[in-house]
Amino acid sequence: MAGIKKRTFDILEAVNLDDLPTKIFFVFIMTLISLNVIAVMLETVESLSTKYSYFFYIFEVFSIAVFTAEYSLRLWSCTAEENFKHPLFGRIKFALTPLALIDLMAILPFYLPMFIPLDLRFIRAFRLFRVFRVLKVGRYSEAMRIIGNVIIKTKEELLTSMFVISILLIIASTLMYFVEHEAQPQVFRSVFDAIWWAVVTLTTVGYGDIYPITPLGKILGAITAILGVGMFALPAGILASGFLEEIQRRGKREIVCPYCGKIINEFDVYSKDE
Repeated sequence: MAGIKKRTFDILEAVNLDDLPTKIFFVFIMTLISLNVIAVMLETVESLSTKYSYFFYIFEVFSIAVFTAEYSLRLWSCTAEENFKHPLFGRIKFALTPLALIDLMAILPFYLPMFIPLDLRFIRAFRLFRVFRVLKVGRYSEAMRIIGNVIIKTKEELLTSMFVISILLIIASTLMYFVEHEAQPQVFRSVFDAIWWAVVTLTTVGYGDIYPITPLGKILGAITAILGVGMFALPAGILASGFLEEIQRRGKREIVCPYCGKIINEFDVYSKDE
């Protein structure tokens, strides 16, 4: 039984894509996820939703059956891993991992209305959460794993840049409120209205629904727009640097030292210190 659990877990987690059953499951689940996202988009077209409602429903039931079986098998086989080996707490720990929560979100909108009486219109809106199934792609995509690793490794820098942007946002919106409130009391009614202007300006979107009319307000708006270009480029630069480091790290070739047996990478071989 332990061997079956381990084999099942390895296939579901796509540990070895050179393995035929793993490859078949990988292609099948990726195709099903993609078709689900397309189906959600097509169902928003009223003519298609009305004409093919039966086929959409059948496909939905089939998809839910597959995703439910996949989620159940994951919970059953996760105890084959050392981190989740406890039969109860191990499964709880596994169920609370980000990817397992995404799996749950992919199927929960189908089952929840069966047990909780809800307004029909709310149920229709709730069913749109099926789009969360696209996040399941991350479990099977190496590119998504790289993105996740980059975000995790640069989280401190990203949080710092977001904090700086938030401070700039608050300062710009507060100053603009005091500068423009008397000239446009119906437009800049509060600092919160000014925050909307600051967000649009700092991101250089510029909807034009709220804008300064006083000379001082225009100067402040110009300064805010210029600062916004640099501030919002900062997270992009952090992510770009993180991607470069991650790609370089994955490209390094591991070499076993013939003398001590220590695993070293290609860079260490040519290092002057070595």
